[in-house]
Amino acid sequence: MGRLRIAVTAALGTILVSTVMPVPAAAQDIEETTPKYSYQNAIREDVFVEAPMDSDKDGKNDRIAIQLIRPKETDTGLKTPVVMEPSPYYRAPGTLAEQPYGFRGWYDEFFVPRGYTVIEAEMQGTSRSGGCPTTGDAEDTQSMKSVVDWLNGRAKGFYASGSEAVASWSTGAVGMVGVSYNGTLPNAVAATGVEGLKTIVPIAAISSWYDYTRDAGIGYQGAWGSRYPEYLANYVASAASKQRCAAFIKSLGDNANDDSWDYTPFWAERDYKPSVDKVKASVLLVHGMEDWNVKLRHGVAWWNLLQQRNIPRKIWLHRSAHIDPVSARADEWKRVMHRWMDHWLFGMNNGIMDEPMADIQRPNGAWETHRSWPDAAARNVRLNFGPAASGVAGTLQATRPAASTQTFTDSKTQSETTAMADYTVAGPNRLVYVTPALTQAARMSGTPKVNVTVRSNTASAPLTALLVDYGPGTAFSVQDMSPEELINMECSLTDIDQKTGCAAPYQSRAAAVTATVITRGAIDLKNRSSLSSGTPLVPGQTYTASWKLHGKDYVVPAGHRIGLVLMGNDRTYISVDQAAGALTVSLDGSSLDIPVVGGRVS
Repeated sequence: MGRLRIAVTAALGTILVSTVMPVPAAAQDIEETTPKYSYQNAIREDVFVEAPMDSDKDGKNDRIAIQLIRPKETDTGLKTPVVMEPSPYYRAPGTLAEQPYGFRGWYDEFFVPRGYTVIEAEMQGTSRSGGCPTTGDAEDTQSMKSVVDWLNGRAKGFYASGSEAVASWSTGAVGMVGVSYNGTLPNAVAATGVEGLKTIVPIAAISSWYDYTRDAGIGYQGAWGSRYPEYLANYVASAASKQRCAAFIKSLGDNANDDSWDYTPFWAERDYKPSVDKVKASVLLVHGMEDWNVKLRHGVAWWNLLQQRNIPRKIWLHRSAHIDPVSARADEWKRVMHRWMDHWLFGMNNGIMDEPMADIQRPNGAWETHRSWPDAAARNVRLNFGPAASGVAGTLQATRPAASTQTFTDSKTQSETTAMADYTVAGPNRLVYVTPALTQAARMSGTPKVNVTVRSNTASAPLTALLVDYGPGTAFSVQDMSPEELINMECSLTDIDQKTGCAAPYQSRAAAVTATVITRGAIDLKNRSSLSSGTPLVPGQTYTASWKLHGKDYVVPAGHRIGLVLMGNDRTYISVDQAAGALTVSLDGSSLDIPVVGGRVS
């Protein structure tokens, strides 16, 4: 998947300890199963699973390549559950070689001696699998679902020789895990309701490909703005599928609707959220709060839907960006993964579901546990836009102000740093509204929303909102990795135990700051009423628009101010709209809704 390059920092705030829960002492050092099967003697096999589709239209069903490693005892009657990592990235690093990937991660070394089979499954059209990659469509999903079906006796598999492969050693219980695209595939397969998929661990995973490439009617900056589905399919395709699927892959770019950014049937087919009612698997969700590649909106939207349906679940929200949590908290991640899989795949009553639901990492690296997320104590607070006051260019206040307006002119080159600077004076290319200094720390837990009454002098206009923590503090740099770096990283148990390689502690850099972007979000005003169909603005006419920012858990320290910055184009975040001009905001019809746990914010 593409990467959005934003200079990311996270401010250190005061932690509200009243909501923090300790991990139960009895659960801290439990080892439910000890190794008793030989990893060295384990059986390695390559199998080609037949999927009920012909995505490359060659007249034959696609065959999906998998590599598996299972205890030798499975040949003499032992049945095992499966930990499976699906991916479009299984190929020799830096090449298009179609060969087995080779279990570069730690799952095989850890889980096989504990009685599991570990599978690396190659998405259709990639590595050794047949078919064409479809960038999130049903055929991506079906390719991985077919592996679950094979493990449950509902699909056929074959060895390279052509003889049939039967998973007689499988209990049928499957857990899917992965980061980025590898984590998106578990979301997609779970949304089919397939029998046998008992749990998923989506890490930095997509829940809607529309939301991955665009924000409320306007494309994200960078590779997302230029035929992204075609780009990604070409990137992951094997050498053979690049040739046989060239016309189809080009059609992905033709159908992406980059000219309008609208939510079309093409994108609806790549949205897993409407199928959440089919999810039967439990979910251990992990996401970085500074991940501006697969943005936190994906994890939050998926999580909220799971919560509404009371799906068994846990969540980790870490301080970093697009990473595997083993590099953030290696020992604890191994412990949780072990207990999670033992519970959901072996049926062990080990207490993992009695532990706190949410683990949250603060910018300084400290971890907290909470009973729920968003925090059940969070209450939505509405802060109205207000006029300039002593020492500020605009205010956020509890009361609705008298009718008045403020105007700014869009700048296509203005940076976020410039836009959020100096809230004490009005700027020609942005509006800024701030609270009084907080008398006590306030924790935001959930998703803020901006509501604006506005008129434009052009037929098209983006609006970008930055939620800002104004106050002195320390910013810490965060770790980020590309999908290619993640999948090609060697990660052994020695790394985890000795904190080397993949599990080496990240060396963050600290810097003094006076303002920090908490979160952001944008909308194209033509899509104010519908993402599916944009309506051009009538210059001079007043409209109302509401849009969500990316959710987060963040503590604003006492003495700081909460600020809302409005700008048009944001060249580091969204694709530049050349038509934007002057925008006039009606203060009496504009506000910020923010979910707050404790503390006063106005």
